[in-house]
Amino acid sequence: MRTHCRRSFLRAAGVSLALLALESFTSATRAASADKPIRRLACCTTLGIHGENLFPKQAGRGFALTPYLEPLKDFSHDLTIFLGVSHPEVDGGHSSEASFLSAAPHSGASSFRNKISLDQFVLEKLPPAMRFGSLVLNTGNGDVGLSVSRSGVKVPADYRPSEVFKKLFVNGTAKDVSQQSERLRDGQSIMDTVAGDARRPATRVTARDRDKLDEYFTSVREVEQRLKLAEAWAQKPKPSVNVPPPTDVQNAADFVARTQLMFDLAHLALQTDSTRIITLAIAGHNSVPPVKGITIDWHNLSHHGKDPEKLAQLRIIELEQMKLLAGFIAKLKASKESGSDLLANTSVLYGSNLGNASSHDTKNMPMLLIGGGFKHGQHLAFDEKQNYPLANLYVSVLHRLGIEVNKFASSTGTMRGLELA
Repeated sequence: MRTHCRRSFLRAAGVSLALLALESFTSATRAASADKPIRRLACCTTLGIHGENLFPKQAGRGFALTPYLEPLKDFSHDLTIFLGVSHPEVDGGHSSEASFLSAAPHSGASSFRNKISLDQFVLEKLPPAMRFGSLVLNTGNGDVGLSVSRSGVKVPADYRPSEVFKKLFVNGTAKDVSQQSERLRDGQSIMDTVAGDARRPATRVTARDRDKLDEYFTSVREVEQRLKLAEAWAQKPKPSVNVPPPTDVQNAADFVARTQLMFDLAHLALQTDSTRIITLAIAGHNSVPPVKGITIDWHNLSHHGKDPEKLAQLRIIELEQMKLLAGFIAKLKASKESGSDLLANTSVLYGSNLGNASSHDTKNMPMLLIGGGFKHGQHLAFDEKQNYPLANLYVSVLHRLGIEVNKFASSTGTMRGLELA
């Protein structure tokens, strides 16, 4: 109970989301950004993408646009599409969404233990220089997102656009700021107590346990630092944006309106440099979405069994999804910064944990990489029976972000055929 209360207190203080920088550190980072662009990451997943409408017939460059790529035609030179990629040993149907960014195997097993997700790994490695280390978003009615902490625990997602907007852009009253600062200072005292409790047995433990304690103390120190930095940010005004606060969409099935709001907020968050890392889980529901021509719920349509009527309706829904993605990409492209634009400096990963949602197959995951400063305009097709490790793409993205690692999760190297611009 005592541990649970401490965790609840720290989460209430915003520590899980606010990874913030010292004044001197921030100014140094911004000075460095004048010489090289700020790199960002946005990762999105959705409930399946029917491959026959997505993948081009031919590999390489100069591919013909498919129905699902047609909405992205203005950005065909800004994207790469991947066929024949997946996470080895990741199975479990819908539960594999938990491993979309972590590649942790056997997500459906009772013994499953998740690993750190790509976005949270980036958060660990990049120097913090913004109010929020990352944004974890979901278009559904729950707080389950794509992000996973170092300890394998899901990072709670924000799913109310009104609350996301408030967190990003609405300044509290002087009383609110004072109370927030007090909570953060109380959090620091809690961390002092936690560290003190753990240090007492440190002199009478084994060498192996001492290593575990050292790792624990490191984590405590990191949280203490975040608390101090969060208190500093609490005193600073939030950025001002010339847009009205969003109104939450009450209909859970209205994925178009809900996704649009979250994409708009994601763009604003990146544009104002409130964060540089975003994940978005686009939820599919067991109810009929208010879209013309749709009479069957989205989840049922995903289990089409090649039924022509279901496939026709599924195509309508997934085309709407691609149009929403295209709108997000267009906003990033139109946002200029330092002689470039947000899209060139943001790696956008978009895909699904299911290669075939109808059969819950996790092979041949549909994946797009858009922007980020790569040599795009190509279709990279790998073996559809012996899939290429998707985590190799993650390593290439990490390198582009300035994180030089040899391996992430199940990777065997960088993504073959993907080069920097």
